[in-house]
Amino acid sequence: MILVTGASGQLGRLVIDSLLAKTAASNIIAAVRNPDSVKDLAEKGVQVRQADYSQPDSLVAAFAGVEKVLLISSSEVGQRTAQHSNVINAAKQAGVSLIAYTSILKADTSPLILAEEHLATEKLLAESGVPHVLLRNGWYSENYTMSLVTALEHGVVGCTEEGKLATATREDYAAAAAVVLLKDGQAGKVYELAGDKAFTLSEYAATISKVSGKTVAYHNVPEAEFTKILVGAGLPEGFAAILANAEVGASKGGLFSASKDLSTLIGRPTTSIEDSIKAAL
Repeated sequence: MILVTGASGQLGRLVIDSLLAKTAASNIIAAVRNPDSVKDLAEKGVQVRQADYSQPDSLVAAFAGVEKVLLISSSEVGQRTAQHSNVINAAKQAGVSLIAYTSILKADTSPLILAEEHLATEKLLAESGVPHVLLRNGWYSENYTMSLVTALEHGVVGCTEEGKLATATREDYAAAAAVVLLKDGQAGKVYELAGDKAFTLSEYAATISKVSGKTVAYHNVPEAEFTKILVGAGLPEGFAAILANAEVGASKGGLFSASKDLSTLIGRPTTSIEDSIKAAL
């Protein structure tokens, strides 16, 4: 039995889709806060169990009879370490044989503030004694293509300077997670998952221009100014500051890796940023 936490989220649903293509629905458990949010999965034969990262008792019950758990990192920045600790403890209590954790690219050396809770979780896993595998995911291509309308109107704005971004799509990362969950002998492995072909935001803007036929430029701005822009777009100030910090981290190589772990796992090249732009447009 394979259990996917956060199964109603964008990544979780894609992981389950990938698993369904390779194994019977009866082998898959979708763990979610609100079971009604994944009725469609239940109709496909996937088991649905209620589980909340902040409610340890719900996790213990959800993990009963489970062999492998995919711990998709919580979306609640600042609360992740405590929530992940609850998941790890419940998995240990349930006798789970493997936890696969979606960490962040180069967590142990990353300059990103976002890496702190991921690294803390990796340490909790190491201390738990539960066999585990680390899926250190790079940036999603969707982090940029979701703002294509704004980019077409105002250009691409950021503070990465000429930092390289080795992004891949959520679908790419989900496919890799499914492969790892279905493979034997994964305990102890660390995968640095990144896109095959990296790009700068200047190159990203040029690719948008190529695909759309409209000239788009990249505007590099100071970190503080970019934070204000994100706040103006509706993001909470704290989260905007974290994203701006990630952009600065990218200028220092924090979102680049030459690793081919991702394409090797999924057995094909990762989705190019050009193809992601075409799909989004």
